Amino acid sequence: MTNGSVDARSSRVASLGSLAVRSSSNGSLQQNQVGLGLGLQQQMNQLISPVVSSKKASKMFANKEKDNAFIWIFKFVPRKKVGMLLLSIASFAAMLWILYIARGEINQKNTSSIRFSGFSPRIDERRDQELDSALMNERMKITLYDDRRVVSHPPPPPPIAAHTPPPPAYFTGYTLPPGNPCETFKLPPPPADKKKTGPRPCPVCFLPVEDAIALMPKLPSFSPVLHNLTYIHDESLIKSEFGGSDFGGYPSLKQRYESYDIRESMDVHCGFVRGDRPGRKSGFDINDSDLFLMDQCHGVVVASAIFGAYDLIQEPVNISETAKQNVCFFMFIDEETEKFMRNSRNLDDSKKIGLWNVVVIYNLPYTDPRRNGKVPKLLSHRLFPNARYSIWLDGKLKLVVDPYQILERFLWRENASLAISRHYKRFDVFLEAEANKVAAKYDNASIDFQIDFYKKEGLTPYSSAKLPIRSDVPEGCVVIREHVPISNLFTCLWFNEVDRFTSRDQISFSTVRDKIRSKTNWTVNMFWDCERRNFVVQGYHRDVLEHWAPPPPIPSTPVIFNSQSTVIIDKPSKNSTESNASNSKKTPSKRHRRDKRSSSRGHRKIAAGSRNAIT
Repeated sequence: MTNGSVDARSSRVASLGSLAVRSSSNGSLQQNQVGLGLGLQQQMNQLISPVVSSKKASKMFANKEKDNAFIWIFKFVPRKKVGMLLLSIASFAAMLWILYIARGEINQKNTSSIRFSGFSPRIDERRDQELDSALMNERMKITLYDDRRVVSHPPPPPPIAAHTPPPPAYFTGYTLPPGNPCETFKLPPPPADKKKTGPRPCPVCFLPVEDAIALMPKLPSFSPVLHNLTYIHDESLIKSEFGGSDFGGYPSLKQRYESYDIRESMDVHCGFVRGDRPGRKSGFDINDSDLFLMDQCHGVVVASAIFGAYDLIQEPVNISETAKQNVCFFMFIDEETEKFMRNSRNLDDSKKIGLWNVVVIYNLPYTDPRRNGKVPKLLSHRLFPNARYSIWLDGKLKLVVDPYQILERFLWRENASLAISRHYKRFDVFLEAEANKVAAKYDNASIDFQIDFYKKEGLTPYSSAKLPIRSDVPEGCVVIREHVPISNLFTCLWFNEVDRFTSRDQISFSTVRDKIRSKTNWTVNMFWDCERRNFVVQGYHRDVLEHWAPPPPIPSTPVIFNSQSTVIIDKPSKNSTESNASNSKKTPSKRHRRDKRSSSRGHRKIAAGSRNAIT
């Protein structure tokens, strides 16, 4: 082997070692061994060749004696082993150099937001602009891969703020603004005149109509526990243990007990168990034209009823123009009352009397007019499925305050979904039952059966233990309510008690209220009866005003009534004769005076349990 060939091989080995060391400082050794691009190798050769040449020259010329040593080694060692030895030495030196460079890069603080996983000298101008913009705003991190793709990472999202609960989806009430007169209003004390102790109106602080309308809730009131209420429809009726009717569906006692187990979703009896819909082939039938008008009521409904020509229609007064245009006024009558009104020329083919839309009911479910009146009174949410609020008035009452003012005062301001006035005198169910028997409002046996049934369920006389409830007996002639599931359930179950037991709804009111209240935090706003008398004026039933009897058909000759005729209330005594009764000039004897005093006792108001009670 000549010195020239040895020098050439040594030069190539040295160049290979230098190339390995230099390339490892710019990236991964493994990637460089796989192969670099032509442009990269040329550029690196241009950068590395001066350094390699200078080192080669210094080793060749400054250490010539060492080269002679290599020649001496070649004489005794095979060529392949020498090459492998040199390659191992070069690889070991390259490994040490890589470890040194890597350790320096870890310790170095890199403030740049760009890292290179390879080296590519050909980056177009567009990528340069993206790179420069990223460095300027420091809001984007860009990674360059070997496939020349630019992947942008969006900035991290801002820290999530504390979770705020969504606003409630129901009405939560309000307080009047400071300085409003109604905020500090209090009921004045009762009059000191002991002679005037009967029921009377008292002042009520109503807001102006415009203010009341502005405070009308946009959302419904909260319905505790119960959220979905549906009604039983059953064409195959099976009579229950006792009570009930075809209209009510004869709910069994088991179904009655289950209806008081308040749940999120419930299906209960609520009248109208037959037919296509309430008012159509269901009993209490209504013409389709009237049903259409009733379906158009989406806000407030004022409803009343007269059955059996029992009362005279009372037209509302003091009603605002907004209420006249937006509030629905419906008066339900039966065919008998319709005939009376047509004969008295109060009703024509338009079926409008003032603000009242008169609706004739056909196929009445009960023979008792008072029980028929409980259908629109307690089931208004079924007759007006789209209405939000309803105000029920007995047929003898005249509305004298705007409906919006009434709703604001007794529902919205109190954050209540049902309001009813308490009885002006009695607050105990047992006293109310005895008073009903005294007044012969219903047969005594039925009243006693109902009270005994409630006593077995736990009904007790009213006491202070029921506070803040202040009465178990409502007046009942006015019901103000919002149509939400819990109030709808209350009136459904109240109607079921009226359908099963007596029609005296004052007796069953507290039982239904307390059973629902024991399962939820819902209750009824029972306001003073004197406040009720402030917005309605109570009239007399037509049977009391007998001179307002339905007029006969129009005769050919006018009929003249004696203006001095009076209605005889007292019954004649047994000893009286027709001549004595008709002789006005005869002076009555002392016995006649005693008889008169005795006969007048039957017309006094007698307290329950009195020895003089009339049965």
